[in-house]
Amino acid sequence: MAYLNIKELEAELKKGSFRRIYYIFGGDKAGVETATRKIVKAAVGGNEEFALTKLDGKRFDISQLEELVGQFNMMSEYNCILINDYNCEKPREDMRGKKAEDINKTLFSALKNIPDQSIVIFNVTGFDVEMQWDYKAKRNVIKSKDKNKKLADFADKNGAVCEMPIKTPQDLSRIITNKAAAGGGAISLNNARILAELCLCDELVINSELDKLLAYAAGREITAEMIDELVSRRSDMTVYKLSAAVASFDAKSAFEAIDEMNITKDNRTLVFHAIFSSFNDLYRAACAKKSGISADRAAEDFGYFGRAFVMRNAFSSSSGMSIEMLRKCIIILRDTAVKMNSTACEPRYEIEQAVTRMLKVKR
Repeated sequence: MAYLNIKELEAELKKGSFRRIYYIFGGDKAGVETATRKIVKAAVGGNEEFALTKLDGKRFDISQLEELVGQFNMMSEYNCILINDYNCEKPREDMRGKKAEDINKTLFSALKNIPDQSIVIFNVTGFDVEMQWDYKAKRNVIKSKDKNKKLADFADKNGAVCEMPIKTPQDLSRIITNKAAAGGGAISLNNARILAELCLCDELVINSELDKLLAYAAGREITAEMIDELVSRRSDMTVYKLSAAVASFDAKSAFEAIDEMNITKDNRTLVFHAIFSSFNDLYRAACAKKSGISADRAAEDFGYFGRAFVMRNAFSSSSGMSIEMLRKCIIILRDTAVKMNSTACEPRYEIEQAVTRMLKVKR
C-alpha cells in the first residue's frame, strides 16, 4: 500500500522495485506524463515497441485485459500495459444501455490477479480527478463522491498511487531559470515567477512560452517587458484582470479585459463560469480576511491545491470591496446567468451590462 511522490517513485525504480499496478494523476499533467515515462523506461528499457501496450481508456476491451497481462515478453523482463484516461465516472464514450458500476466491476475483476511479469499503469491526462484535503492523513485525497476513488484505492491496496499536484509559482521559478540557463539565456527568479503565474503553472504552456522568449532575447536576459509583450494571455488571467478592475472600480481596465476575451455564443458558458469563479475567489478571500485567516490557510480550506497564489491574488484584489459589495456583485452575476440561460440574448452585451452594474455598486 503506497501513495508515492515523484522522488519516492524514482528511488523505487532505481532499485529495480516495481508495483504490479500504478495509478498516476494530478493537476500537473506534464508531471503525470513524466512519471509514466520513468516507470516504462525502468521496466522495459528500449523495448517499448515490443513490451509496451498502449490502450485508450475510453475504447479498450476490458475482456482482453486478462489475456494481455498474462502474456510473456521475450524482449523484456516485464510486460507493460498503459491505460490512458480511464474514467470511472464515464468509462465509455457511449454509455447508452450501460452502467458505469458494471463496467468498473469488470475492470476490477480483470485486475485482481496481475502476474509478476506484468505492470499495469493507469494515467490521467485528459480530465481532472476531484480532490479534497484529509486533515487526519495530512494529504490530498480523492473525493469520496468521485468514482475514480475506487480505482485509486484498488491501486493503493495492490500497487501504488502517484499524485502529481500542480507546482507552485515558486517551485516553477527555479525550474524556469534553470531551463533558461540551459537554453543559453537568463531570467530572474521574480520574472520566472511572473511567467509561471501568467501560464497558470501549466508546464507545457510555460515551456512553449519560454522557448519563444529565449529566441526573442537571443542570449540577453529575459525582462518583464519581454514577458508582457510576448506571452499569450490565458483567458483565466484576463478574467482575473477583469475581476481586479471591478474590485478597484477601474472601468477602463474592466472593459479592456472584456475586449480581450472575445466573447461569442460558442464560448459564453466557459467565459461566464470563469468570471463567476473569479468573483467567488474574491468573496472567499474577503470572508477569510474578516475571520483573521491567512491566504495560504484559506487556499487549503477551500481546496486550491497547488493554486494558493490565486487566493493570495484575491486577498490583494478584494481590498477595495466589502463583503456586502461582493455579495451584490455575485447576485448581479447570478441574475445575468439566469437571463443568458433562458433567453436568446447577446452574451457580450449582457456581460458588459453586468460589469456596468457591478461598477456602480460603490455608489
